[in-house]
Amino acid sequence: MRAVSVVPGRPETATVEERPDPAPAEGAILVDGLLMGVCGTDVEIAKDGYGVPPSGGRTLVLGHESLGRVREAPPDSGFAAGDLVAGVVRRPDGCAACQDDQWDMCLTGDYVERGIKGADGYGATAWRTDPKFLVKLDPTLGDLGVLLEPTSVVAKAWEQVDRIGRRAYWAPRTALVTGPGPIGQLAALLGIQRGLDVTVVGRSPDGIKPELIRALGATYTTQKVPELDLRPDVVIECTGVGQLVYDCVEKAGPNAVVALVGIEADESTVPAALTKLNKEMVLENKVAFGSVNAALRHYAQAADALANADRDWLGRLITRRVPLASWTDALGKGRDDVKVVVDLQA
Repeated sequence: MRAVSVVPGRPETATVEERPDPAPAEGAILVDGLLMGVCGTDVEIAKDGYGVPPSGGRTLVLGHESLGRVREAPPDSGFAAGDLVAGVVRRPDGCAACQDDQWDMCLTGDYVERGIKGADGYGATAWRTDPKFLVKLDPTLGDLGVLLEPTSVVAKAWEQVDRIGRRAYWAPRTALVTGPGPIGQLAALLGIQRGLDVTVVGRSPDGIKPELIRALGATYTTQKVPELDLRPDVVIECTGVGQLVYDCVEKAGPNAVVALVGIEADESTVPAALTKLNKEMVLENKVAFGSVNAALRHYAQAADALANADRDWLGRLITRRVPLASWTDALGKGRDDVKVVVDLQA
């Protein structure tokens, strides 16, 4: 098999490796890799050394956003040859949350993540996994199934918003999403699917990203969050930028729920009137929470969301396909790139 690999933090080592096909000990189900989605995490691994190779190794096979087709599966696995599938990223450790299959809520941080931390990813022409960590997709999705993993991240965020909102009176009508990248686009999609009026804030006044937001039926604006004529019931903050996080929590309406799903590498200090913000949160019953990764149920929710989405719109999210031999080209992102994918079979 062929696999994309890199020594974390040394982009000059990025290559396509020839490796033996995965052994049965790596999982009961053998999958032919079709596509690998690329996101900022992959760039951070290759260029900044964020990732951790498997124990005893130097290189890491990337690919936590996956799409494949089952080649071989045991009769009692729930999968069959030809199934369109995607792999789950995280593997549990021994903590109570992980043992309850809520590995996205791990208590220790000792989990393993394929393609990120301690395990090779799905960026290979063949890979194996166990049925517990595999998700079957609507076969009519085709290549669009590569969007499952990023959709699972926002599916979790929306599920948590819904759960927190039900603590008391909850009749949300408006949602604000910050950042029109892949996560922001998918967060807006799930908001529209819930029947909410969705506004997305971005920086570029034109281009494919604003077009995609408007095609969803949402509102796109380049206004600063404090200037918006809106006090949203729900906020999905996708950038991780400190000032924007503060502005979103302050702007949110009474009883609002704010989901923080973005991480920003720049950790510079942001001046903030925290006492005033605390007063508003207390008096208006606001909640802000962080959300990362996804449990198996969130992958299932994401699969349903994609199956019910407009296929033409989803297809426009994939703005560039890179052949396996040139996969490093996917690490550079153009102005109009939304989701870049590596074609593992090209």
